[in-house]
Amino acid sequence: MANRLSVIATRTGDDGTTGLGDGSRVAKDDARIIALGDVDEFNSALGLLRCEALPDVVSSDLLTMQHDLFDMGAELCIPGHVALAEDQVAFLDARLAFYNAALPALREFILPGGSRASALAHLARTAARRAERSVITLAAQAEVNAPLRQYLNRSSDLMFVLARYLNQAAGQSDVYWSSRHSRKTAD
Repeated sequence: MANRLSVIATRTGDDGTTGLGDGSRVAKDDARIIALGDVDEFNSALGLLRCEALPDVVSSDLLTMQHDLFDMGAELCIPGHVALAEDQVAFLDARLAFYNAALPALREFILPGGSRASALAHLARTAARRAERSVITLAAQAEVNAPLRQYLNRSSDLMFVLARYLNQAAGQSDVYWSSRHSRKTAD
């Protein structure tokens, strides 16, 4: 970044537009800006999760993801720019295999919850899914590098697996869903 931000409130967005990294301006509700905002929200959810007492390996992996999401933001901010690579998607695949290997097979649907860290991982999972949908919407209008969609898809999968892993690490069990039809009712 050649120029560091010294003034945050520039007032240039008061007209409902915002600047992209290439110097062009677009409406704040443009699909590119929505995707940028949703990726930023996912990154913020990871930052909140990292505030929890986590196993060091989890915290380190989340920090790597935060840096990758910043790369993604740079790519979204500059049309035509490529910043996210296939090896970053491969990293998520490897981490999915690592965490999943420590977990028992899942035979039931689970609800977000258990430990606080697990619930926050589920919140991050939903933010990742929203960011993925936004990037797909953008891809219908503009060229989008395939690893962006892949990274967000793997990220939400990883957040689900991490939620289970964090419950296990905290000695908590997952919260299993039961349909109202399968619950026993008191007569």
